[in-house]
Amino acid sequence: MTGGDAILEKGAARLQELSDRAAATGGPAAKLAEPLAEDAVLLRRMKPSLIAARLKGEAPTDLEPGSGAVVAATAPKATRTSRGPSPLLVIGAALVAGVVLAKVLDWRGHAHPRG
Repeated sequence: MTGGDAILEKGAARLQELSDRAAATGGPAAKLAEPLAEDAVLLRRMKPSLIAARLKGEAPTDLEPGSGAVVAATAPKATRTSRGPSPLLVIGAALVAGVVLAKVLDWRGHAHPRG
């Protein structure tokens, strides 16, 4: 266990302790028990040694979320489903429209000067 693993394990243990205490207290504090327990599990999944193992392909990455086991720390890759106009084309069109609007407003300002 590395130093980073120990720090995260200590934090996860503290969160689990707070979760247990909140659940035992009842009332409004009991509502925080489940999120605190989930956060403890998340911290345990984020240990540097486990992240390194996932990067090397030595740890499973297809487990159910919330199962308490190690899961992938990567977000799903975004895929483009619709082909819209190029962002550069949109920016260029906005620039041209802004310049034209500025010229029109400037021209109209000369037509009606203020005294």
